[in-house]
Amino acid sequence: MRETITMKKQFEAVDIKITRWMSEYGITLLRISLGIVFFWFGFLKFFPGASPAMELATKTISTVTFGILKPQVSIYILAALETLIGLGLIFRIALRLTLLLLFMQMLGTVMPLIIFPNETFTSFPITPTMEGQYIIKNIILISSGIVIGSTVRKKTEKN
Repeated sequence: MRETITMKKQFEAVDIKITRWMSEYGITLLRISLGIVFFWFGFLKFFPGASPAMELATKTISTVTFGILKPQVSIYILAALETLIGLGLIFRIALRLTLLLLFMQMLGTVMPLIIFPNETFTSFPITPTMEGQYIIKNIILISSGIVIGSTVRKKTEKN
């Protein structure tokens, strides 16, 4: 019985340390990891054929701009935008603007689900294609941006 109480107290002490560490560093790690994802995916778009999302992204941009932005130009604009978002998150530069750009970019990212359902679903709206899954997972990126955004008014925070 006494061993059980001791083990319980040891577990609680470890649990407290772990949850305090998570509380102190979690949002910073989330911000940096989100930044790495944006930087990496954006940087890939500078190299033709390196990004699996390139064709659908440029097709979407061309469609929503009524053909004004051609794929050979829009991919570099998107690459620069995503890379800048990544750097802004990693280094906490102009975080409000960075997050605004992130949310605007995410709006564009979900557009193929609406304007190209035949390419994003094998059976609408239940079975997404690989491209559809790639887009749907962005719910996590959007939620991460919201969590990071909750810290921009906290002056003493390290995030």
